[in-house]
Amino acid sequence: MTRITNDASRAQPVIPWWAGGAGIGLVLIAAVGLLQPIGVSTQYVVLDGVFLHATAPELAARSTYLSELAEGWSLATYEFAFVGGIPLGAWLSAWLTGRFSPRLVPEEWKARFGPSPVKRLAASFAGGFLLLFGARLGGGCTSGHMISGISQLALSSFVFSAAVFLGGIVTARWLYPDHPNQMEHP
Repeated sequence: MTRITNDASRAQPVIPWWAGGAGIGLVLIAAVGLLQPIGVSTQYVVLDGVFLHATAPELAARSTYLSELAEGWSLATYEFAFVGGIPLGAWLSAWLTGRFSPRLVPEEWKARFGPSPVKRLAASFAGGFLLLFGARLGGGCTSGHMISGISQLALSSFVFSAAVFLGGIVTARWLYPDHPNQMEHP
């Protein structure tokens, strides 16, 4: 099997894919049972709204989009705690499994963007911006549509998920072209 990595031990999953899927399903059931379906991308808009309300309240109040999403102008919400827990949980799981290694951007991106970390950081920021812009345009992100939406059999979520997979395949083919210098064989 061919992998794109410098460390073969990191290419092996810690738990099987089905256990990860079952874990996500259990989290979704708990979230729906206790509060509401999970979603992440709206919290970036809420953060913008809270910040704008603190710095320019008149401007924030005139925006119906922000006032609807950042209701109450507070970050003390279940959703924001959930979003804050994502990087904390990622760091904790990486640390517990001995896979934590600080790095700015993936070394594997050198083949596409060159050796400059600035170019790779700019590409990472641009990709993140496009992802968030698309999530807001589509009315949800991977957690809102692909986890919560599909579990509710929402047609828009199936369309969104198909578009995400298609976009992911095209991006991966572009980002990691089939080139012998980029591939390592274990």
